[in-house]
Amino acid sequence: MPFIDLAAQQARIRDRLDSAIGRVLDQGNYIMGDEVSQLERELGAFCGAKHTLSCANGTDALSLALMALGVKAGDAIFVPSFTFAATAEVVPFIGATPIFVDVLPDTFNLDVESLTRAISYAKSEGLTPKAVIPVDLFGLAADYDAIVPVAHDNGLAVIDDAAQGFGAGYRDRVVGAIGDITTTSFFPAKPLGCYGDGGAIFTEDDELAALIDSYRIHGKGSHKYDNERVGMNSRLDTLQAAILIEKLAIFSEEIEERQNVAARYAKDLNGRYETPVVPEGLKSTWAQYTIKTKSEAERNEVLQKAKQAGIPTAIYYPIPLHAQTAFRDFPRDPAGLPVSDDIARRVISLPMHPYLGAPVQDKIVEVIA
Repeated sequence: MPFIDLAAQQARIRDRLDSAIGRVLDQGNYIMGDEVSQLERELGAFCGAKHTLSCANGTDALSLALMALGVKAGDAIFVPSFTFAATAEVVPFIGATPIFVDVLPDTFNLDVESLTRAISYAKSEGLTPKAVIPVDLFGLAADYDAIVPVAHDNGLAVIDDAAQGFGAGYRDRVVGAIGDITTTSFFPAKPLGCYGDGGAIFTEDDELAALIDSYRIHGKGSHKYDNERVGMNSRLDTLQAAILIEKLAIFSEEIEERQNVAARYAKDLNGRYETPVVPEGLKSTWAQYTIKTKSEAERNEVLQKAKQAGIPTAIYYPIPLHAQTAFRDFPRDPAGLPVSDDIARRVISLPMHPYLGAPVQDKIVEVIA
């Protein structure tokens, strides 16, 4: 039983994938070929973003966003502690200081009250608040109606880390066109993934788009050999773009199938465990289906039962960022991060993908519940 069944999706569209790859091989334009610009247009149309710029991976997408915003040493960037390391690691990479913020116990997304405390703390420490990076964790959009006003009142740009949440619904909007800049990842296990690494950046701002376009290709200027700024080499290759075009064509259908899988889990597991909360007006892409046990001991029991039954599970994430070796010396909300510490001991992610049939899911529930 696979945790994420990429083979089932591939079987569905294998002929189209083979044709798409074959066209790229025939044309021989492996870097920034026509498929790259086509994918960018289609991604922008899907989420309603004015500018879409692809890049090599989701981590680079975050770095490019910070570079375009002019982030530098002495700047404070606010990130949730309960997420993958990429969200935070790009900040010291640019030379700025990450400040860790707690998350909400029900959605696992950034807590705006913790953010407010962290902003005040950063100012008291002589740092310049520059940006906040809410994460659309497990496919569910963060509470942007609460976050954006606080951010903008304090002069912060909002970078939506939609590595897991691209395509999710947020109050009649689609994740990808929320925040000053949105970034995403096309890592194979993401809801919209390629067969290697890939990423994209979305923005409504013409100036930011022009800067990101320059930074992603060595800081290019109007002349090929006159770079106007120090950039990086972060381009999505044409083969991955061709694959993503075919996957994007069925992405909406797959998101709906994920709703069905999540609904079956909720029906059978609600009351036995704390199941995911989706606020009114939001739709998750269900990058993960994550439940909470009552205790770490109960989680260990569930993990053992699942292993014995051949059911794959995962823990996202067992150690919050502020407790990890690389990040433990960086500042955080002065009130602490109790929710991040707590849920890291109790979360379990179950198999989740659009091709998880009811009979297989029934087996999972029988063992887990």
